[in-house]
Amino acid sequence: MITLDHPLVLLLLPLALVPLLVPLLPARAQPALGAADAGRAGRGLGPTLRVLGAVAIAALVAGLAGPWWGRASQVRVGTGAHLALVIDRSLSMNDSFAGRTPDGQNESKAAAAKRLLTDFVHRRPHDRMAVVGFSTAPMLLLPMTDHKPAVEAAIAAIDEPGLSKTDVGRALAMAFSLFDDSSEDAARAIVLVSDGAGIVPREVQEALLPMAARQGASLYWLYLRTRGAKGIFQPPAPGEPDTAQARPERHLNLFLKRLGVPYRAFEAEDPEGVAQAIAEIDKLEAKPLLYREEGPRRPLGSLLFGLATAAIIALLAARLLDRPLPPLPRGALILEDDA
Repeated sequence: MITLDHPLVLLLLPLALVPLLVPLLPARAQPALGAADAGRAGRGLGPTLRVLGAVAIAALVAGLAGPWWGRASQVRVGTGAHLALVIDRSLSMNDSFAGRTPDGQNESKAAAAKRLLTDFVHRRPHDRMAVVGFSTAPMLLLPMTDHKPAVEAAIAAIDEPGLSKTDVGRALAMAFSLFDDSSEDAARAIVLVSDGAGIVPREVQEALLPMAARQGASLYWLYLRTRGAKGIFQPPAPGEPDTAQARPERHLNLFLKRLGVPYRAFEAEDPEGVAQAIAEIDKLEAKPLLYREEGPRRPLGSLLFGLATAAIIALLAARLLDRPLPPLPRGALILEDDA
């Protein structure tokens, strides 16, 4: 089966008729009677050159149309989901899990997240993924796609120097909006990777509630806890203030539980804990998924361009050999070659 990347280019195919209608070589006078036999032999050269010109133009046009030979794409059933990765890019992600600058013997939280999320992407070939980064404001690093090298490139940028703020509320709103164009039959999930949380303003909370209900995406929070920091499941001690300002991570966890979607939070205070949490998310989101598999295709453009090149070389050779001879003596018989 032949398919074309640019079928409209074939509208130029009538140009291949031009060499069949216009002579390629001008008529020339033969210098003597002895050349008459050569003239009769050369009369077949004209039609041959015209056919070569038509072949050259037709092959060029067909090659520019981007022809492929192969099987069409097929819809298959695999396991996976449509995932939005929401990754914290605040300044604290550049520290180690011990809360210090990495010294070469341990890695930063951002580096550990990048390494483990890249491995996560490799294990899920049928997923469609999007990537959102956030610090002071959310940043769309990549819309929903099944192009895994692009996903890996977006993840690779998360250990670049970040900023100090953590606007997790608007980052989640952006992530929910990325499912608007995805299939309703596909499983949907958001994976939030963060080592902290800021205060989610009330207006953002009110906007997130209907978005979460409409999209129905599962939500996972992978909390990269710095050693010594209070956990998101840890209740306040007697007399300790229990407010969003004093315990933003705990109150973000409480708010995410109220979104009305399947939600689970993980705490990890070392790379091994991060790996275990990601492996658990990998198992939870292994659901049937329809995906389109492209059949094997062989490009035909190089073959057509090669044919056009051969025809053009033959025409150039004929043109170079078509040289005028010295003028005939006065009174000599002139024969015309209409090749």
